Amino acid sequence: MSEKIKTHCDLAVYCKAFDTGMQIFELSKRFPKEEIYSLTNQIRRSSRSVCANLAEAWRKRRYQAAFINKLSDAESEAAETQVWLQFAVKCGYLDREAAIALYQAYDEVLRMLVNMINHPESWVIR
Repeated sequence: MSEKIKTHCDLAVYCKAFDTGMQIFELSKRFPKEEIYSLTNQIRRSSRSVCANLAEAWRKRRYQAAFINKLSDAESEAAETQVWLQFAVKCGYLDREAAIALYQAYDEVLRMLVNMINHPESWVIR
């Protein structure tokens, strides 16, 4: 673990998830009003939840099982966001090229999360 990482905001995975979540927020402003309580809300919620779960995981580093559990929750939310991206494209609300870039960003987030889950010893506080 790098000495430069002092808070969850310093994690590369958090920064990637936050930036991608903000891109989703901006793009979802163009979704139809009738989707506000369904697709728009769901994709915003899941993308933000990745970051929230990472923050919680960071604060649970004293307990390896709790740390892994919150990372697993972040992983699930990232995968859910990918599903909502697929729906947004199929419904014609999101340009396919933009969705591919976002989907690939979440693939990277997922890889980073799985690496943290598989190597918690690099992160937990002893």
